[in-house]
Amino acid sequence: MREEFQADLTEVSRLLVTMAESVRAAMRKATTALLKADREAADAVVARDAEVDDIYRQVEAKVADTIARQAPVASDLRMVITALHISADLERMGDLAEHVAKTALRRHPSPAVPAELRPVFRQMAEVADRMADKITTVLASPDADLAAELEKDDDAMDDLERDLFKVLLHDDWPYGAETAIDGALLGRFYERYADHAVNAGEQMIYLITGKPVIN
Repeated sequence: MREEFQADLTEVSRLLVTMAESVRAAMRKATTALLKADREAADAVVARDAEVDDIYRQVEAKVADTIARQAPVASDLRMVITALHISADLERMGDLAEHVAKTALRRHPSPAVPAELRPVFRQMAEVADRMADKITTVLASPDADLAAELEKDDDAMDDLERDLFKVLLHDDWPYGAETAIDGALLGRFYERYADHAVNAGEQMIYLITGKPVIN
């Protein structure tokens, strides 16, 4: 029974790593679509979001089956429940990448953001990619210290979102309300993507240490 349980955990871990890799690639492509008005990249993100959703359902089914067959308790139960929380955060990260891609599609063939905003979105994308890379690494090789770094990365994302709003709310903003609203929503998508990466990291810290992260 113990060998079966370990095999179940290995499969769940593999699925989570696959999800993390997918949502990282999705946000990369979505950013390309956003900054370069690349319709092909945007379409690819939208089309592949269903794959992330499918993996999420696989994790849910595997966890439910494992609980039913193995009846885990204590730390074993924590492992499978943590996997559910992490998969939900990763699924949401995929949705947020899709939102970015759909914004790019809605404005195509014009760029979705004016030139003045591209540097800050480029930086936000770099932070998002760094965080997605870290959560993928932590899922593959649990490391509480690396997971804890996500909090500082999230602070950097929050700073960039504030910088974005300074531009959007400046008296000299020349592009009108609709473009400003798009910019604000896009900033929110990146910021929430980072938040979900932090959530996943905190779940991993809890799994590794047995102590919940208190903010």
